[in-house]
Amino acid sequence: MKLFLDFFPFLLFFGAYKLADIYTATGVLMAATVLQMGLIYLRERQLQLMNKVTLVLVLGFGALTLGLHDERFIKWKPTVLYCAMGVALAFALWVLRKNFLRSLLGSQMELPDAVWYRLNQIWVLYCAFMAASNAYVALYFSTEEWVNFKLWAYIFPLIFIVGQGLYIAPHVKMIEPEEGPAP
Repeated sequence: MKLFLDFFPFLLFFGAYKLADIYTATGVLMAATVLQMGLIYLRERQLQLMNKVTLVLVLGFGALTLGLHDERFIKWKPTVLYCAMGVALAFALWVLRKNFLRSLLGSQMELPDAVWYRLNQIWVLYCAFMAASNAYVALYFSTEEWVNFKLWAYIFPLIFIVGQGLYIAPHVKMIEPEEGPAP
């Protein structure tokens, strides 16, 4: 269910683009993202920082796309998102000496410090790759080709997640939630 919830705004965007145009698809993406965040909030009673950033970027770049009738804004939203994530992770790690990934996920699993550090570096590189690949396609290809790239480029996060899982699997110790006293 979570995987479907993560991908359904883009799937609706893709379908709307194929049935109509980029502006209809942008409106659909905006509405679907608001619905997605509402469902996440109902389920978890909060939105994570990444959810909030995504919502703001989708609504902001979507509004610019629709208001100015310029498709370049929605095409550049993924690049801005990945750049922001990569810069934030790098800044936190190398300037503030804080591991943001560990802050987010450390309550769910235990990893050695060196693994957390490398994992954060890998995320910075992944964000740079995703930002650069989207920027390249947005600059040098048609909107049709960009939309198709966005659909098929979902293989990159899947490969990344599997690779990340294989990397941390030998080191991970899951943290079990504490149970209350027995009745």
